[in-house]
Amino acid sequence: MSRCVVGVDLGGTNVRACAYCEDGSPAGQKFENPSHGQAGSVAVIEAVAATIRQAIASSAAPPTAIGLAIPGHINNKQGIVRWSPNFGKEVNGVFEPWKDIPIREPLSKLVDLPLFMDNDANMAALGEYRFGTGANRAKAFVMFTLGTGIGSGIILSPESVIGDANGPLILVGGNHGGAELGHTIINADGLDCTAGTYGTVEAYCQRDAIIRRAQYKLMRGRTSLLGDLIEGDFSRITPRLISEACDQGDEVAQEVFFEVGTFLGVGIANAINTFAPDVLAIGGQVSKAGKWLLDPAVRSARNNAITSLFNDCRIVPAQHLEDAGMLGGAALALEGLKWNKG
Repeated sequence: MSRCVVGVDLGGTNVRACAYCEDGSPAGQKFENPSHGQAGSVAVIEAVAATIRQAIASSAAPPTAIGLAIPGHINNKQGIVRWSPNFGKEVNGVFEPWKDIPIREPLSKLVDLPLFMDNDANMAALGEYRFGTGANRAKAFVMFTLGTGIGSGIILSPESVIGDANGPLILVGGNHGGAELGHTIINADGLDCTAGTYGTVEAYCQRDAIIRRAQYKLMRGRTSLLGDLIEGDFSRITPRLISEACDQGDEVAQEVFFEVGTFLGVGIANAINTFAPDVLAIGGQVSKAGKWLLDPAVRSARNNAITSLFNDCRIVPAQHLEDAGMLGGAALALEGLKWNKG
């Protein structure tokens, strides 16, 4: 049997883990447990360790490394979380997120395997590059993940850079916190974003922005199937519900995703103009809206990107949505073993 590793997706609510073979196929069962994200780093690390041990015990072959996907600014070399908005605690009514929290050292005391870690969107991109639409051979690969926020990852092959390089190369920036395409500004005087900036892709395309756009249209008296589906309770609106209304021909719902997709397309065009990817994947739970979001995004990207760069780029739905973090962690672990050999 081929070598296997454990991929771990750590979120503020749950932690998921599974052992994977080198081809991305599961080598055992998938496990999910509460991550206790607001209970302190010790509780989180113990939850991660317990879930990893379950994955190891279920694996058809002994795993040789662990790859851990974590939201936020992650420094793999130092083994710390520089900052993460998903973990922390309330202090005098104010949420204080994790800052400079050691992960590798305390986790290694509980699970004796080489451990590699990085940002969850970077890992989703790496997993999709290796096991999904990137087919492990894209020259330059960009991925947007659409959900509570807008994450992104950029994977470059040696063919896409000038100099002595081995690939795939995960672009993380000088302090390992870069490649945040969701925070590129598409309208400097636009909507506010949770990062404290204005007019970013995330401000217009994240889950809550989509929901608010639909709510405001209903508040303005627009007739829509959404009004019947929510029975007057605006809090029941979700991107999934909007998508279902789109499928039934609802004009307001289709209009919501057309507008959001148009903004997303500007962000995609910026990524195309900067990185000239041959594959650009759209993932995350919001991407399940399918054509209602992607069609206007592609049209908008075509109108805003350099034509020759747009023509050489395939904009496609990501293949992996539910398990992207775990697959990315597995891909990182496999790459990390190569680094250690080097």
